[in-house]
Parts: sequence; structure tokens; C-alpha cells
Amino acid sequence: MNEKPRVSNPDRLSGVRYNLYATLLDGFQNMLDARSIWAEYWGNSDIPKLTEDEFVEQQRKDFIDRINRVPFDRIPADRGTAFNEVVDCLILGQKSEKMIIESDRQAGTINAFYNGRNYTFPTSVSREFAAYYKGSVPQVYTHAVLPTIYGDVMLYGYIDELMPASVHDIKTTGKYSAGKFKNHWQHIVYPFCLNQNGNKVADFEYNILLINERRDGASYETFTEYYAYDADADIPRLTRHVESIIEFLEENRGIISDKKIFNLHESNQ
Repeated sequence: MNEKPRVSNPDRLSGVRYNLYATLLDGFQNMLDARSIWAEYWGNSDIPKLTEDEFVEQQRKDFIDRINRVPFDRIPADRGTAFNEVVDCLILGQKSEKMIIESDRQAGTINAFYNGRNYTFPTSVSREFAAYYKGSVPQVYTHAVLPTIYGDVMLYGYIDELMPASVHDIKTTGKYSAGKFKNHWQHIVYPFCLNQNGNKVADFEYNILLINERRDGASYETFTEYYAYDADADIPRLTRHVESIIEFLEENRGIISDKKIFNLHESNQ
């Protein structure tokens, strides 16, 4: 079920120069933070999977691929998608249209078959998440226009769970430390879009499922990161970040094949 908030100023849509979805802002942040990410994961390794410079270049390539919507096969991303879908189906009490989801009562697990793989989650954990979101609307589409020095930018995305007074994003991860998602942008983009459309919501939560893979099976822990949207502080930060993305887009325009990001379509390219 997708619910689309009204657009606060439809007349501005014709002047939009760029279209950016929320998690693309996270991808750009990852590229900017590539060296610190490498240090966190491989800085103490004698034989890192990639050298620091190779990792920086890989992050840049990944971001370009993301802009161009190049298909990728990544287990962590698919696992997160599968868990989101399990939770949404439990909330709505309906079957999935995206994947096969089956409950194994004897094992106490829920299996989600997605992109050729099976992802298993404890029924208790899945129900814990679903119960927490009682009364929410899953997968709510939101969008709004952000003015910048380079022109208007359409920001958009899907909110995992929208509660009457808060926004929630579900994360699955194999490694967690406090504040892991502090530099992400969903906790600014989604409240910004909602507020621009007259939905005064400031509270945001990342609800995190840590999956510890072990030879004898996985263990699970849950964490929450809380953020409060402050328009006076957050909109200037958001604007600067988006303007930096635009500068990157223009510098690399020649290798960007998906022109929708420039608000161009086949008829006007």
C-alpha cells in the first residue's frame, strides 16, 4: 500500500532541474567518506581486500553505477529488502507480491525467497518489528522540491514505516556501532518532504537489526537511532549536500546514462 502526500506547490514541478532519491544522497556520502570507511573495516588488516586508493575508486564507481541504475547482486541489500517485506506483510496481514514468504512454525522462522536466494529470519524478531509499527502505513512515497543555487531539485523516496508522529527506516547490518547512520540523509530528506507537504513530522528512527553470522547459526540484536528534524539547521545542510551532488553530476555528465536525474526524458534529450 503506497500513500502519496499532496504536493505543496505543483507549479514548481515544471522548473525542476534534477531528480534525486533519498538513498542516492547516502551513496554520495559514502563516496565522500570512503577513506574513513576503509580505515574502519580494513585499516588494521595486513591483507585488506582492497587498498585504500582502490576502495576510494570502487566507491566512486559504485556511485556512478547507482546513478545509472546498473543492476547489482548484493546479498546484504537483498537481505534488507527481504526483511522489510516480511515486516510489511505482517503489518498488513497480506501475502507479498514481490517474493515468496513462508513460515516454518517448527523452526520458528520465516523464509523469504528473493532474487534466487532464501533469507531466514526468526519469527519472534519479525513479529517484534511488526508489533512496534502497529498503526503505521508501510512504504509511503513522499517528495518535495528543494531550491538550490543550481535550480530546483526534486527529492523523493519511500518511507519504510510512517507512524502518526514519526518516520521509521528499517536497517539490517552485519556490523554495528552507535551512530552508524548519523551521516545518512534519510532522517533529513523524509521529514523535509513531509513538512513541505504539510505533514508536520519531526521524529525519525532507524530501527536496526544486527545479524551476527556464525558457523552454528546466526544471532540477532536490535538497536534504535533517534533523530529530530530541525528545519533551521537541517535544510541548509541538506542544500549544501545536494549542491555538491549536482556539481559532481555536472562534472561527470558525459558518463551518466540515466538522464532522468537531470529531469530529461527521451522526448527532450
